Amino acid sequence: MKKIILKVDGMTCSACSNHVEKFLNKKSGIIDACVNLVLGQVLIHYEDDISVETLSKYINESGYKCAGIYDEKEENKKDNGKIYLIIFGLLVILIMYITMSHMFNLPLITQLNKMNYPVNYAVCLFILTIPYLIYGKDIIFNGIKNLINKSANMDTLVSLGVLVSFVYSFTNMILIILGNKMYVENLYFETVCMIIFFVKLGRYIDKNSKEKTKEAIKGLVQVTPKSALLKIKDGEKEITIDEVKVGDILIVKPGMKVAVDGNILSGQAHFDESFITGESKPVKKKVNDKVVAGSINYDGLVEYKAEKIGPKSTISEMVHLVLEASNSKMKISRIADKVSYYFVPIILIIAILTFIIYLILGTPLNDSIIHTVTVLVVACPCALGLATPLAIVVSIGTSAKCGLLIKSSETLEIASNIDTIVFDKTGTLTYGKLKVNKIYNYSNYDDEKLLNIIANIEKNSTHPISKAFDNYVINKLEVVDYKELLGIGISAKIGDKNYCLGNSKILKNIKNNYKKDEENLANLGSSIIYVLEENKIIGLIGVKDIIRKECRKTIKKLKELGIDIIMLTGDNELTAKIIAKELGIDNVISNVMPSDKTKYIKNLKLNGKVVAMVGDGINDAPSLATSDIGISFKESTDIATNSSNVIITNNNIEKILTFLTISKNTLINIKQNLFWAFFYNILMIPIAIGIFKKIGLEINPMIASLSMMLSSLCVIFNALRLRKIK
Repeated sequence: MKKIILKVDGMTCSACSNHVEKFLNKKSGIIDACVNLVLGQVLIHYEDDISVETLSKYINESGYKCAGIYDEKEENKKDNGKIYLIIFGLLVILIMYITMSHMFNLPLITQLNKMNYPVNYAVCLFILTIPYLIYGKDIIFNGIKNLINKSANMDTLVSLGVLVSFVYSFTNMILIILGNKMYVENLYFETVCMIIFFVKLGRYIDKNSKEKTKEAIKGLVQVTPKSALLKIKDGEKEITIDEVKVGDILIVKPGMKVAVDGNILSGQAHFDESFITGESKPVKKKVNDKVVAGSINYDGLVEYKAEKIGPKSTISEMVHLVLEASNSKMKISRIADKVSYYFVPIILIIAILTFIIYLILGTPLNDSIIHTVTVLVVACPCALGLATPLAIVVSIGTSAKCGLLIKSSETLEIASNIDTIVFDKTGTLTYGKLKVNKIYNYSNYDDEKLLNIIANIEKNSTHPISKAFDNYVINKLEVVDYKELLGIGISAKIGDKNYCLGNSKILKNIKNNYKKDEENLANLGSSIIYVLEENKIIGLIGVKDIIRKECRKTIKKLKELGIDIIMLTGDNELTAKIIAKELGIDNVISNVMPSDKTKYIKNLKLNGKVVAMVGDGINDAPSLATSDIGISFKESTDIATNSSNVIITNNNIEKILTFLTISKNTLINIKQNLFWAFFYNILMIPIAIGIFKKIGLEINPMIASLSMMLSSLCVIFNALRLRKIK
């Protein structure tokens, strides 16, 4: 079995993607096809004997265009969606001022006063509405097409709301021009504009999420360098990454990135592989050890043999993990879409039957039309169309004020059902930065002076551990005779005294009387730095990654909510268990690679769990994309934030609790909106038909339009309550 990701052009709605998916899955040789409408891609698992050309042909036969194999290096095209939103947003404000200024005793535009100049008022609103019809033509066309295809959805609801409101208002405008001024109260052009604007706003958010996902793919590609140093007879030669061949002997110097996956032939050095493992400490590599493309060489000259290049490299595998996760589908119940499937046809049937029955009963044609229009207008799904997107827009705005960036509407729906949260360790539960956490001082100096000496020496080092002492330089000291002791530490002279800093190898021929203190530091999960002055131990410094201060409280509250907590990390078992014990996390999985993280999350989902993944590094990108909801921090790597659904903008992990609260309130609000929207229709449609006419309970299109507007306002005000969530 093979798999491939192909680009598909021309899909504009879920009906399109569903059609392509069903068409491909019926073809012989295709094991499974999964279409991603947002990315414009299809992930195909197919038998070995089928060619890519055949798959492309199948896509073209479905009525859409295959644009070739997805290339993660291609540039993303920008559009003017944001500019259009701003323009039409300002225009909506103008339209609402014209139509509603009298309700709030605001200054009226004299020539557009609807009571004194009804023709001017009507024609002006008509002209201002035309741009919105053009702006929303894709929604209208898709809605009509879906109705024709017997797959009514939100586009169909919106289209009917727009068209009925526009046609009804246009008809009344003609009547006003002909001298019937009383119809000025029956104009609802502003309803057309508002519906289109809110739908477009929601689609902009979805499209923005799509572009962020593509940027994430580019971010992974850019981890690897564009060139490599090739070893030749006369020395070395710089070549492009595309010129590297399997078996080439390459050189990587301190400060350089490894060009391709390979095997070390000579030399040794510490490598930063945090983007793969999440491990904050550099990993020492020697002869016969593997090196990964994109990892940074800190302190040694290494020669290695190229083994995996191009699509077979670790980075390329991560790219495809993210893509496959992005193309996978979740079974999310869209209440409004499901209801609209039955609601729209039923309303149309009721309207047609109303017209026919009144004609059969001998009612004049004009009155029959009025009753039919009243049914259509009173049942116009404006409130239903606003129920979901408006609540989502308000919630996303509220979330932003609370320090949460939510990228898609689906995220808010899924989050209310989360029962499992998987945390990465380094940079997520911890700060991802080495810090001094314990000092054993055996010198005649106070701690401040001891740390000042160490910091002055360490500032000459490029080793990542040196960063832990950046904030301890109190007084600048003259450091001379500085030397790097490969694989051991560093030495230097300050004044007339010699100092050595390093690991246990620095204690050769020196008696160690402080093994108990060493054990204490080891049990804390610290890296130990031995400090020697004139070959005498004067201090032990413990350096480790520090737990985020909000973590303990957050983990405790999440467990109280009944959510299962799991730590999933590439770090070693001892360090992971120490951190987990401090936080009260019982389930710990350590020493895992990115692909293993992804498999673990997939298994959780297969077992019926709704999973949120919290991570911060490039290594977490596939897992963030695979989980039902990916959560990262603003200070995280670009690839992590772009692969996630939620970004905590103030880097406070406690905001996960806020996110869950907003999610649950949003879902409740949407259900309330849908209830009131349908309750309104159930109440008003029988009255519009004329069933209660004999008891004097009857409405005309004008009253129907007013009640329709009131139902929309009810939904709007209910959605706005989400702004008050604390």
